Amino acid sequence: MRTDPHLFKQGESKQSYEQSEMMTSGHLACPGCGAAIAMRLALKSLGPDTIVVIPACCWAVIPGPFPYSNMKVPLMHTAFETTGAVLSGIRAALDIKENKTTQIMGWAGDGGTFDIGLQSLSSAAERNEDVIYVCYDNEAYMNTGIQQSGATPEFTWTTTTPVDFPKMTPKKNIDRIMASHGIPYLATTSPAFPHDLMAKFEKAKKIKGFRFIHILASCTAGWKIDSEKSIEVMRKAVDSKVFPIFEVENGEKYTINIEPKGIPVQDYLSMQGRFRHMTQEQIESYQQYIDKSWNWLKKQAR
Repeated sequence: MRTDPHLFKQGESKQSYEQSEMMTSGHLACPGCGAAIAMRLALKSLGPDTIVVIPACCWAVIPGPFPYSNMKVPLMHTAFETTGAVLSGIRAALDIKENKTTQIMGWAGDGGTFDIGLQSLSSAAERNEDVIYVCYDNEAYMNTGIQQSGATPEFTWTTTTPVDFPKMTPKKNIDRIMASHGIPYLATTSPAFPHDLMAKFEKAKKIKGFRFIHILASCTAGWKIDSEKSIEVMRKAVDSKVFPIFEVENGEKYTINIEPKGIPVQDYLSMQGRFRHMTQEQIESYQQYIDKSWNWLKKQAR
């Protein structure tokens, strides 16, 4: 796997950087997959003493077919709706063995987080289980054919919301839902800002209790973008305020980590085929919605 000199930590050699890789080459993700980039960066921060739980999603396929895997850490596949429950069970087993150092990370898509897995996720958060739950959010059920999910934005094309009948309700605000549980740590991040992503996993690693990390992850097929534009699109999501980068501690303390450039939402939408059908009126409506959401967040962060 190619090394990126921009990701070297201060004082870190290329050799030690390569040794910290917990993903090998040969995975099955599509070129430009934001979720694959995110996993690589997350595991570099968490390190080898990590157990990963993955429900039904693209990442159930990406590591490769059994008995092969491109992961250098233990990996458990589970049912779509059970990530929170399985994380809790592994935590209980490690507690019995008096193992307080191994990190347990759930890695679920938006379908398994916003929708099908929300019940077990909420229950684990309410119990304040000592685990990390990650949602890689590509805003639809991409693995099964690009169907609408609770994370799909308003006006978006999917195979179940075609151009003539696009989704007409806003994206579910999973971050407010999880913050309302009063969990110790919640963060949003993006592979387009790798230092932010890795720093948040480093921080989460040191916190006890339930931690929720929400990652925007581009999908070249579902978003209808060229693979080489993947990082640019995710960066524009942040700069247009569509996907703000922030933290919430104990459900109360909001911190905005990256100040957006404030580019028009249309600059973000126009790069993606899934929004190509939108009328000017719909674009203006979406801009108003994003502005309202951003103003709410800024008030919380004061």
